[in-house]
Amino acid sequence: MPPRKRAAAGQGELPGISSTKEIQDILWKAADKLRGSMDAAQYKEFVLGLVFLKYVSDAFAERQAELAADPELAAIPEHRRGAFLEDKDEYTEKNVFWVPKEARWDYISENAASAKGGVGSLLDNAMSLVMKENPTLTGVLPLIFNRDNVDQRRLKELVDLISDARFTGHGDRPARDVLGEVYEYFLERFARAEGKRAGEFYTPASVVRLLVEILEPYEGRVYDPCCGSGGMFVQASKFVVAHAGHDHSHDIAIYGQEANERTWRLAKMNLAIHGIDPKGIGTRWADTFADDKLPDLKADFIMANPPFNMSEWARKADDKRWVYGTPPQQNANYAWLQHIISKLGERGTAGVVLANGSMSSKQNGEGEIRAAMVEADLVACMVALPGNLFRSTAIPACLWFLAKDKAPQGGKALTDRRGEVLFIDARNIGDMVDRTERIFTDEDLARVADVYHAWRGTKSAKAKGSVYEDVPGFCYSAPLKEIREHDFILTPGRYVGAAEVEEDPDAEPAKERITRLTKELFEHLDESVRLDQVVRAELGRLDG
Repeated sequence: MPPRKRAAAGQGELPGISSTKEIQDILWKAADKLRGSMDAAQYKEFVLGLVFLKYVSDAFAERQAELAADPELAAIPEHRRGAFLEDKDEYTEKNVFWVPKEARWDYISENAASAKGGVGSLLDNAMSLVMKENPTLTGVLPLIFNRDNVDQRRLKELVDLISDARFTGHGDRPARDVLGEVYEYFLERFARAEGKRAGEFYTPASVVRLLVEILEPYEGRVYDPCCGSGGMFVQASKFVVAHAGHDHSHDIAIYGQEANERTWRLAKMNLAIHGIDPKGIGTRWADTFADDKLPDLKADFIMANPPFNMSEWARKADDKRWVYGTPPQQNANYAWLQHIISKLGERGTAGVVLANGSMSSKQNGEGEIRAAMVEADLVACMVALPGNLFRSTAIPACLWFLAKDKAPQGGKALTDRRGEVLFIDARNIGDMVDRTERIFTDEDLARVADVYHAWRGTKSAKAKGSVYEDVPGFCYSAPLKEIREHDFILTPGRYVGAAEVEEDPDAEPAKERITRLTKELFEHLDESVRLDQVVRAELGRLDG
């Protein structure tokens, strides 16, 4: 397929596919072009790298079209207008990445067929140029397109397909928002394709949204010690925009760390696409336990989905983070929890996704660590999640919510919850979208989050007039004394009890029902005895 003719900036609409759904379909077809020649992790890097390059080029063209349409351009001598349209500051001051001419998609598309050495050389060069001109992207974009094992014919077809996807021209929606949706869609699709391996870079949207809706990170420092592809940060930013508007989108500052190089690159691109400063996740990937890049950080909000039950981790027995007990080498769950506690500010709160075993395990000293954390009044809420939320693992999961200060906190006038823990059993909520995947609806998310906010007495709960009450089978606020009686096991099912069953006023009274069923049982027994006698008599007759 020959490259399509592209309109110059400011000369009308670019041709090609433009709706978000069509873009998603086109780009997934692009992924399929490479599916047969490399594994899912590799083609994820190929396709998302190309999508990012297409995005920065489209966003650049969008800004250039704005400059070309500016009435002030007419006041500039004609021979200087070209220089004005190529003034780097006119782009960077609007948070648009500067894209050199040889890195622009039109240039790549038009020269793909004739490029010496194949289109891969053009792409690697474009990636290098974009990183050189935009320091926040240094070391982030993949330089993998001109390798010997890359089929340049297929890569050319891939470029042609992506040329049909346009991230600009969507009404009042900027290219960043459109690509943000596409990028998130792709991360989810790749997570499904990779199965268990996907856990290192993707947390289901339902789970991330629930963490954010409960924590309400309006402003301050947001930290994720195992940030994957940055989904927690993106959702936190979306929360701020949804509740406070775009003007407040920079009221949160993000900090994080990621141990996997490829995943760290995905996170950098993801944050850049969503207009979030990617400097917060460092200039290099690194293991949180072996090399904490943010040793002095004190965060207002922490959200994390650590690897479940990780047995291979950099354990140091004398680590100062193990305030409540040294976690075992066989399982890092309580290492993650204590690391997170060490990062919380004076009034910081955290939401952590962990395997269900973390709520009750007594092996290798984990029970003692959990007891010490509860006695220190750090556990605010435990949520039991339903199955099928995580495609990448069949291990049942739960949410831990930690808080450094459960007091009213002065002007915030929160409900005093010192010495209490809220238990929520959410195992029966959510909708199955297919045979293997469950999601939370907006109503499900609100139901769980509203219970927590009513219990804590937050501003949002007061605005709704919500008052907390225990609901049998769903939520219960337990004093520390009761948790001690349960030997510090934190499984919500132990505390919330059974759901109340609404009685049917027309139902048969229990005593009469028991009498009737007993009578029917004896009648059936009598009938069975008579039938047995008839059968035996008939068999005797036949034998005779």
